[in-house]
Amino acid sequence: MARYTGPITKKSRRLKMDLVGGDKNFELRPFPPGQHGRRRIQEKEYLTQLQEKQRARFQYGVMEKQFVRYYQEAARRPGKTGENLLTILESRLDNVIYRAGLARTRRHARQLVTHGHFEVNGVRVDVPSYRVEQYDIITVRKQSVESFPFELARQTFGERPVPAWMQVVEGSLQILIHQLPVRAQIDSQLTEQLIVELYSKN
Repeated sequence: MARYTGPITKKSRRLKMDLVGGDKNFELRPFPPGQHGRRRIQEKEYLTQLQEKQRARFQYGVMEKQFVRYYQEAARRPGKTGENLLTILESRLDNVIYRAGLARTRRHARQLVTHGHFEVNGVRVDVPSYRVEQYDIITVRKQSVESFPFELARQTFGERPVPAWMQVVEGSLQILIHQLPVRAQIDSQLTEQLIVELYSKN
């Protein structure tokens, strides 16, 4: 599946948001890249909306066509479209692994998933965009449980708060999905209404 493989810090600087989490290079230079990066740019409505959409895309590692499909699905669901969109993005397997503290970044979580380290309800899943459901049980495969990434995850367990909509069993690193997240449970700096306003123009 297609994905962005370029320098993520450059994207963070362009979009004025730490897309990785704890990116020291972004903290040192939190202005756009290039020789005119420090120049003030007039913030127009369309630019603000487009930047917010790009922030969401790169933060969750989603390509444009897939993001549009997520938006269309969110618009069909009852409730607020923006909140539905965030719920869809948060329920991706790679994001769940990241939120549970089993990976340092979403990119790292994506790599662990594609390498086939996880099972969902006893079935091996290697698709990062796989969407978890309420009451799903995600486990580390027996062949992988003693490998370095998961030994490190056990050592650093608790350094990042685990969202209330899931539970992680510390010893086995088993993830229990109690429910799909609602907006109040999603720790995100995104303003989803700007994304809705952008797509509603088309």
